[in-house]
Amino acid sequence: MDKLSLDHIYRASHVLKNVIRQTNLIKTSINGEDIYLKPENLQVTGSFKVRGAGYMISQLSEDERKKGVIACSAGNHAQGVALAARTYGIPATICLPAGAPISKVEATRSYGAEICLVPGVYDDAYRYALKLKEERGMAFVHPFDNPLVIAGQGTIGLEILDELPEVDQVVVPIGGGGLASGVAYAIKQLSPGVKVFGVQAEGAPSMFNSVRDGELETLPKVHTIADGIAVKEPGELTYQLCSTMLDGIVTVSEDEICTAILHLMESRKIIAEGAGAVAVAAVLFGKIDCGGKKTVCIVSGGNIDVNFLNRIVSRGLEMSGRKCRLVIEMPDKPGELYTISKAIAELGANITAVNHERTASTEDVTSCVLTVSMETRNRQHCEQIQQELVRMGYKLTDF
Repeated sequence: MDKLSLDHIYRASHVLKNVIRQTNLIKTSINGEDIYLKPENLQVTGSFKVRGAGYMISQLSEDERKKGVIACSAGNHAQGVALAARTYGIPATICLPAGAPISKVEATRSYGAEICLVPGVYDDAYRYALKLKEERGMAFVHPFDNPLVIAGQGTIGLEILDELPEVDQVVVPIGGGGLASGVAYAIKQLSPGVKVFGVQAEGAPSMFNSVRDGELETLPKVHTIADGIAVKEPGELTYQLCSTMLDGIVTVSEDEICTAILHLMESRKIIAEGAGAVAVAAVLFGKIDCGGKKTVCIVSGGNIDVNFLNRIVSRGLEMSGRKCRLVIEMPDKPGELYTISKAIAELGANITAVNHERTASTEDVTSCVLTVSMETRNRQHCEQIQQELVRMGYKLTDF
């Protein structure tokens, strides 16, 4: 198949019934609006990627199946290919950069794939995978720029329309564009009035830039905690589909992504990785108008490194005003620390750390610097505390 069709998406939906897990919509509320989450983080591999990989592998000929499949990925696509190949009894080789997280390497290995660690970065692993493909005659499972892969991802669009026929708009993460292309194609073919918006990280806006400028562009570098969508260059097919099918693409910052991860954890007890949270981030921070509209956000994955989760949660707390840090210049005399602590306590904040520094440089040589970290309700609460301390005569600094 060299073109995408609705028939292939329907066929993929049937074929994948024995491969994927049903992910029913979860109703929640964001900024007072009803929002529905499509929790693909609950897939067997923790990501939607198994859909596209599963459908492409299912369509291989008998001869291709004997030779096996090869893929290159440092994350979700690798696990999707490995699981799909095991399901169909096909040998799989996955090339990963040598520096890939051990947890992801071992997760991929657990599905029975042969792991090939390649020195260097993703691009080095990709080139080596293409070399092995030619040498061994294996089928290459592209992470996004393949009609069969896109058709598999498009099954998400069918499921959304089946479960919520009255949906007004769908918000989709974009990396290389396979998910957005498939979902937008399926929805626009069946319900042209439904809007589909894409979301990228500010640190990896390859599709955003390409669609804006009207030509396929390659970023010199990408930098984002949403590693699942950190793609330098979109695919040719996905670029064509996204530029014609999407109603718009927006970007979200790192702080906004962290806040969305925290929001999902607290409000719905859902663990999302950075890429999986960008759709929710776009809605949470008003990048997409959801007023009075039934909106579905696709939570595309939940494979987040637990060692990294604490930092993300901490950043999300700071962004939302749940953690507040003040640097206060105060007179170096008895009772001042008590006075400040008492004022903060009376305003309902919980002090979690205090650092008293007498040697810090201040305009007043008789003053010292107090750094106070506290738990607060929101940004307004933090501002209220700042205003009260200023009213009491203290100077807030930014050392």
